[in-house]
Amino acid sequence: MFRRREPVPFAFLAEADSFRSNVTPPPRQRASVGQIAGRWLTGLTIVAGLVGALVIGTPSLAHQSPAATQHSEASDGR
Repeated sequence: MFRRREPVPFAFLAEADSFRSNVTPPPRQRASVGQIAGRWLTGLTIVAGLVGALVIGTPSLAHQSPAATQHSEASDGR
C-alpha cells in the first residue's frame, strides 16, 4: 500500500481497513413486552398528533372566494 510522506489530516481513516477485528459482538437482547408497547404508543401518539394538526389546520388553508371576504363599514365611507 502506498503511504504518503507528508502528514495528512485524518490519515487514520485511510488506514482503518488494516485494523479490522475478528471478534463478533454479543447478540442483541430482545425487547420486552413493555418496551414494544411503549414504542407502539409513542408512534401512535405522533401519528395522532400529525393527523389532528392536519384536521384542525385544513379549514384555515381552504381558499375563500373574494365575494366571501368581510369588509368593514368604515372602509365603505371613503
